[in-house]
Amino acid sequence: MREPQTMKNNTYLGGVMKRYAFSNGYGASVVSNQRTYGGSEGLWELAVLKGENICYNTPITGDVLGWLTEEEVESTLDKIEALPATEEEATMQK
Repeated sequence: MREPQTMKNNTYLGGVMKRYAFSNGYGASVVSNQRTYGGSEGLWELAVLKGENICYNTPITGDVLGWLTEEEVESTLDKIEALPATEEEATMQK
C-alpha cells in the first residue's frame, strides 16, 4: 500500500489509521482495528474524505467500505485521486 500523508498507531484499539489527501480536495481514511469492518481479519476499512470530513456522496461509495484487502484499498485510492476536483479545490486552482 502506498505511503500515507499521516499515519498513527491507535494503541487503544490496537490498530492502524492511515490518512491520504489528494490535490483534487478528496482524501481517504484507511483504518484497521478490532472495531472496523474486517479489522479482526486483518482487512481494512476505508472512508472517502472531502477535506477533513467523511463524504457520503461520491461515485465510489455512499458509505464506508469494509473488508478490503491492501490491493482493493490501493485501487480505491486510485479512484478517489481520479475524482474531479471539489468545488472548493477548483475555485482555488483558478
